[in-house]
Amino acid sequence: MSFPQRRLRRLRRTPTLRRLVAETRLSVDDLVAPLFVREGIDEPQPIASIPGVVQHTLRSLQAEVRYLAELGVPGVILFGVPATKDDRGSAAWDPDGIVQVALRELRDDLGDRVVLMADLCLDEYTSHGHCGLLTDDGEVDNDRTLELYAEVALAQAEAGADIVAPSGMMDGAVLAIREALDDDGHENVAIMAYAAKYASALYGPFRDAVDVTIVGGGDRKGYQQDPANAREALEEIRLDLGEGADIVMVKPALAYLDVIARARPEVDVPMAAYHVSGEYAMVKAAAERGWIDGLAVGIEHLVSIRRAGADIVLTYLAGEVAEVLNG
Repeated sequence: MSFPQRRLRRLRRTPTLRRLVAETRLSVDDLVAPLFVREGIDEPQPIASIPGVVQHTLRSLQAEVRYLAELGVPGVILFGVPATKDDRGSAAWDPDGIVQVALRELRDDLGDRVVLMADLCLDEYTSHGHCGLLTDDGEVDNDRTLELYAEVALAQAEAGADIVAPSGMMDGAVLAIREALDDDGHENVAIMAYAAKYASALYGPFRDAVDVTIVGGGDRKGYQQDPANAREALEEIRLDLGEGADIVMVKPALAYLDVIARARPEVDVPMAAYHVSGEYAMVKAAAERGWIDGLAVGIEHLVSIRRAGADIVLTYLAGEVAEVLNG
């Protein structure tokens, strides 16, 4: 007896058949590697809650980016950890700040072989751990913060960034950055907006990586998105596109695949998704206990993010997965 379903199973029979009819492709070209660079250290510092990831020195960062470039990974995004922090986050726009120095050195070393992205926020640099300046009442001052975001964007562009990536969820950030870049002759520097960034519990390992503690045990729920809301994410994306974003991002990725899928038909620009530190750490922790095949699960995660509609995936698995995809 022949069942109609048999047609589907016939096309699953061999690996080559499955590859031929696959609906979704995961390529090295889809990957961006998040990297941390720390000021004032002589050796890379392992990050316990993100196994296999380190806070780099300038030298080890250069070696890592060369390795990723040889694997064909097209982009990296840099996060800085300064030696000192203050209430304004002034190291974020200092021409001699750690990310600006790293960008210049990577550009000199690799030219255009790798797309250099820079996270644009203040939380890694502020003593209070928030993404912007605080008022006397301890609230984030949106409008005053925009002035500093513009300064950070200019410093990163001058240092050689191809793409700046505002992640602070300040209203009007993309417009303020676009105007500042254009007015200063950096029309070709692109903006990847963290357009739908949720107030997620999955960022804990990242905060370990950048030594961020929010003062007074506070949180960012007042300016990051509520995990309960999806329609709101679409509006945030539309607003950032209207202000001039070249790429929009959904963060985190796995718990928000529905948001990626709902946004995809409405968005004509490239869409990124961030497979965040907590998502990565859970895979690594389970793999260390022998409960799962960590790399296989990780690849399945990345395929699901692509299947939902993301064109670009930021992931700490970039190097490992690139090695597999390169055969």
